[in-house]
Amino acid sequence: MKVLLLSPQWLVAISQPWHWAVAGAALTLVVFLMNWLGKRFGISGSYEVACSLLGAGRKISFFRRDFKEDIWVIAFVLGTIGGGYIAVHFLSSDQPVVISQQTIDYLAGLGISYPGSDSKGLGMLPDTIFNLSSVKGILLSVLGGLLVGFGARYGRGCTSGHAISGLANLQLPSLITVIGFFIGGLLMTHVIFPWIMSF
Repeated sequence: MKVLLLSPQWLVAISQPWHWAVAGAALTLVVFLMNWLGKRFGISGSYEVACSLLGAGRKISFFRRDFKEDIWVIAFVLGTIGGGYIAVHFLSSDQPVVISQQTIDYLAGLGISYPGSDSKGLGMLPDTIFNLSSVKGILLSVLGGLLVGFGARYGRGCTSGHAISGLANLQLPSLITVIGFFIGGLLMTHVIFPWIMSF
């Protein structure tokens, strides 16, 4: 049973996209604090920590780590999971997310309906894609997860690590990687994704 922590009007407002300046200020604060603490902001390093916790270090030296140095990574991941749980169960809205009409029309052309309110009271995910009751939905989720995980480790960092922390530290490899992200995003949006949705 949901417990509404906020009034319905505030609930709708907080579940919609916020102004970019709010996210920008929050990210600036996080990067400043991480640099001050001598850490780098990013989530992909948690894969290594998870493998170490599961005992991979017994056979592979790369995963032998000092967990005292990784406590903040574990806390970061747990906080992310906890924040997601709180957002879904206490701050969710049954109103569809506000996106541009141009995006709605583009998605409709691919056969993806605008995510209106659904039976679970979640209005953010289009069931056409996020549907684990279909073979296509399961394949897209599993394959997408594998590619994201592999890409993050092969690229020595994820989008947040390179685009936020790496660029904030003026690292040229991160700039090159971010340019690659944008090229990959354009290819996915205009070439690969339409091809996938044609099946």
